[in-house]
Amino acid sequence: MQYDVIVGGGGHAGCEAALAAARMGARTLLITISRASIGRMSCNPAVGGLAKGQLAREVDALGGEIAKVTDETSIQFRMLNRKKGPAVHSPRAQVDRLLYERTMQEHVSRPDRLHIVEAVAAGVMAGDDGVAGVVSEGGTRYAAPRVVLTTGTFLRGVIHIGTDQYQAGRIDEPPANALSESLERLGLELGRLKTGTPPRLDRTSINYDILEAQEGDETPLPFSYSNYRLDRPSVPCHLTRTTPTTHDIIRDNLDRAPLYTGQIKSTGPRYCPSIETKIVRFPDKDSHLIFLEPEGIDSNVVYCNGIATSVPRDVQDRVVHSIPGLERARIGRYGYAIEYDFVPPTQELPSLESRAVPGLYLAGQINGTSGYEEAAGQGIVAGINAVKGLRGEEPLVLSRTEAYIGVLIDDLVTKGTDEPYRMFTSRAEYRLLLRQDNADRRLMKYGHQCGLISDEQYDRLRRKEDQIAAALEYLDTRRRNGTSLRQLLKRTEHTFESLETIDPQLAARRLPGSVKQQVEIETKYEGYIARQMRQISRFKRLEDKRIPANLDYANITGLTIEAVQKLSAVGPVSVGQASRISGVSPADVSVLLVYLGRRQVKKKTAKGERKHSE
Repeated sequence: MQYDVIVGGGGHAGCEAALAAARMGARTLLITISRASIGRMSCNPAVGGLAKGQLAREVDALGGEIAKVTDETSIQFRMLNRKKGPAVHSPRAQVDRLLYERTMQEHVSRPDRLHIVEAVAAGVMAGDDGVAGVVSEGGTRYAAPRVVLTTGTFLRGVIHIGTDQYQAGRIDEPPANALSESLERLGLELGRLKTGTPPRLDRTSINYDILEAQEGDETPLPFSYSNYRLDRPSVPCHLTRTTPTTHDIIRDNLDRAPLYTGQIKSTGPRYCPSIETKIVRFPDKDSHLIFLEPEGIDSNVVYCNGIATSVPRDVQDRVVHSIPGLERARIGRYGYAIEYDFVPPTQELPSLESRAVPGLYLAGQINGTSGYEEAAGQGIVAGINAVKGLRGEEPLVLSRTEAYIGVLIDDLVTKGTDEPYRMFTSRAEYRLLLRQDNADRRLMKYGHQCGLISDEQYDRLRRKEDQIAAALEYLDTRRRNGTSLRQLLKRTEHTFESLETIDPQLAARRLPGSVKQQVEIETKYEGYIARQMRQISRFKRLEDKRIPANLDYANITGLTIEAVQKLSAVGPVSVGQASRISGVSPADVSVLLVYLGRRQVKKKTAKGERKHSE
C-alpha cells in the first residue's frame, strides 16, 4: 500500500503530524493500535500551563489542532501568572477527557487524504536512499518515502506498581518491542526514561465540604485564534495537601517502592517527580499541594495531580486515605510508573529528521520530552517537514528567537536530554517577545505558507496588524496637556481603557481587546523589547554563519578534544547552534569562526583563479 507520509502513533504528536501532512496534500496513513485511543490524554485532563500554554497557542498559529479541541472540550480556563508581567502569562484549561478524545478523533477523521489503520508498527523499512515505509506486526507492508514516528511510551514499555511489573505501552495497551529492535538495526541509539501517573478517584467518595475550591476565570479566553469566545460550562478544581502521616506511610514503605528497590533503573522527570521522590528529596517539608481535577462534567473520575506514584496498591490506599477530604475516597485506578525507550534527539537534524535514516522523522516522547503540548509542537513541525522533504523544499526550522517550539527543538537536537524534557519560560532567552498573546503575529505566516492557515484567517491577522499600527500612530500624534497619549500609556497608572475615557475619538474606534492588548504591551515594554531585539541581532549573526555538512572537526587546529567529539556527534548546522552544545567553549567557537573565515577566503580565491584562467 503506497502513501506519501506514514505517521506511527495517534497521540498528541501523531494527530498534529498526520493532520498537517494530509492538509498539505500528502496521501497520509496514520497507524494506531486503536482508533478509540487516538488523542488520548494518558496523564492529567488539562492543556496548557506555564510555557505549555505558549506552545499550544503556537501550534494553533501554525494551523494545528490542540487549541481548537481544547476550546471545544474545556471545563475550566485560567490565565496563570496574571499578577506578573505578560512574558510569563500562560493559559491553562481543564478539559473533559473523554470528550477531548472523541473530538480529536472526529477532527482526524475529516481529511480525505488521511487514512487510519489499526495495527501495531513492528518495524521501519529502509533502503540505501533512506526510509521506505512501515511493516506491522501482522506482516503488512505500508510503503512511503516519509515516515513520522510518534510512539509515546510504547517502545519496550514496562509498567510498575509495587513489585508487580508487566510489559505495556500504556495501561491495558501492548508495547511496541519489535519497533525498538528495528530502530536499533537501522543504527539509531536508544536510551531509557521513566514517567508516572497518580491514582484516579471516585468523585462521589470525596468530602468536598472541607476542601478549597479553585474556580476558573469569569471571562475565559479561547486558546485558538479561530475562536473569539468560549461558551463552555466551568467547573471548579479543589485543593488539598499531603500530611505528615502521608509522608510516614511512604517512608515506612520505601523498601517496597520500585523507585528505591532498584526495580526501576531509568531516569524520571525532575520537575514532575513522584510523591515518594518529593518526600525523600525534601525531608523537611511536612506537606505537598494536591490538585483534584475532574476528568469531565459527567464523569465521576477525579485526577489527583501531585501524587504520581508506583508504590504497591495497599500503600496507595493508605496514602490516599491520609489526605484531608480523601479519608473515604475510593481508588478507581491505581497510579503506576512506566519505563520506555527513547531516541536521544541529538541524532536528528533541526527539522526532526533522523541523520541515520533520511526521510524518518521523530516527534514527541520518542525524543525524550514529556507533555501533550511539547508533543504537539514537535508533531506539527515533523508533519510539515515530512511533506516539505517530499517536495524537495527547505524544512521549517523555527528559531529560538521566534517560538517556544524553536527553543524546544533546538534544545533537543543541540543539547539532548537524559531526563524527560519539560518546557519552562526560563528556557527561552527572549520570552518577552515569545508571549502567549502574540503567537499569531509570530508564526501564522508560516502556517499560511504551508497551506494550514486559510486565506480568511490570515486576512484577519493582517487587519489586526493594520489596526495595531494605526492605533500606535494615533497615540503618538494625539496629545493631552503637551504629552502624547502614547507617553501617558507608558505610565503605570494608565491602561488603554483609561485613555479611551480621556479621548472619546480613541474610544470611538471600538478596537478589539486583542488589538488594545498588543498596543499596551508594545508601549509599556518598549525599552525592554528594543533591548531584546538588539540581543536577537547578535544571536542571528552567529546563526547566519552556516557550517558545511560533514565537516571534519578533527582537522581544525585549536579545538579541544571534547569540542571535536561533541561537534562531530551533533553536527551543528550553524556556528550559533555549535555555541550552544554542552562542552563547546567560547574559545572553541572563536577557533571555528576563524577556520570558517579562512575556508571562505580560500574558496573565493580559488574561484577567482579559475575565472582568471578561463
